[in-house]
Amino acid sequence: MKTRAAVLHAAGHDAEWEMVELDLDEPGGGQVLVKWVAAGLCHSDEHLRDGTLTVRAPIVGGHEGAGIVEKVGPGVTAFSPGDHVVGTFLPTCGRCRFCATGQQQLCDLGATILEGSLPDGSFVFHRNGLDYGAMCMLGTFSEYSVISEHSAVRIDPDIPLNRAALVGCGVPTGWGSAVYTAQTTPGDTVVIYGAGGIGANAVQGAAHAGASHVIVVDPKASKREMAGLFGATHAFANADEALPAIQDLTRGVGADHAIVTVDVVTPEVVGQAFTAVRKGGDVVLTGLGELEGLTVQIPGTVMTLFRKTLKGSLFGDSNPTYDIPKILDLYRQGKVRLDELVTNTYAHEDINQGYEDLRNGVNVRGIIEYA
Repeated sequence: MKTRAAVLHAAGHDAEWEMVELDLDEPGGGQVLVKWVAAGLCHSDEHLRDGTLTVRAPIVGGHEGAGIVEKVGPGVTAFSPGDHVVGTFLPTCGRCRFCATGQQQLCDLGATILEGSLPDGSFVFHRNGLDYGAMCMLGTFSEYSVISEHSAVRIDPDIPLNRAALVGCGVPTGWGSAVYTAQTTPGDTVVIYGAGGIGANAVQGAAHAGASHVIVVDPKASKREMAGLFGATHAFANADEALPAIQDLTRGVGADHAIVTVDVVTPEVVGQAFTAVRKGGDVVLTGLGELEGLTVQIPGTVMTLFRKTLKGSLFGDSNPTYDIPKILDLYRQGKVRLDELVTNTYAHEDINQGYEDLRNGVNVRGIIEYA
């Protein structure tokens, strides 16, 4: 079949997304055909365009989306045509060591998500004899995708798909960074660097977990204001302004947790977060920098003597098959905000405008809605 998709032909060269018509394979064994209804404009796809993440090109963008199963391939029993699904950018086999121990975000199948092929090594998008990859094995910037059955999570059909799309990446990544990775407890003080699509969800995760003080650091006034809607108690334009307030609020002790969710992680912001946390406190690195860039440069002796912890967080340490439906249940109950995350909605062909708005700090989250 044919599908229209937003692709990068030269990832990493500040190229624009190009709208092209591609040939899409029929679903093979263990695969499903999904018609995407909505796709989130996540910063990770912007990292493809600007070269922060190195991937195989050409590639169909998009790794955050929700849609409807149209067809299933041989051997698929977990899904049927008509099922509503959220794509998970981290496939979950359910059998490897990590899935078996409740760490689905570390599933072995996720080792090649930036290579563009499905877990079996196949490519499903083609044009003029050339194979096109799919971002994180999904390619939600295409009207249709064929994906592995391990990359989809079935959801209840009453959830709006233009909101469910957000739970494929941004919401669990931020929310889980505070709830699971930082293990925020009632009364804690949490400082979050960056209040965009991930940071806003870290804010509501910290608030949900009962933090007394949720402090946001972001240079954009609009994002600082929006953070209050998600549970931030204090907001500052930069780390220098925030540090005295952190000390004052904690009687000189320091924050219990710092979560770094800025668009591009740098040694400076990691150092600021490290300084802000107390003895025994932890710094959670959720944002991305250059794949091989040295973005962590902290005094090891201070880390030892003050027993501070620095740790990474992938998908907020969430388990896709469990946490995607759970967070949607919390949304249904009014305990997780999704509607307020969507700053602007775009037509498919306006994707470049959506990413320009992201770069200019206009959006907390932009959404593509397919006609």
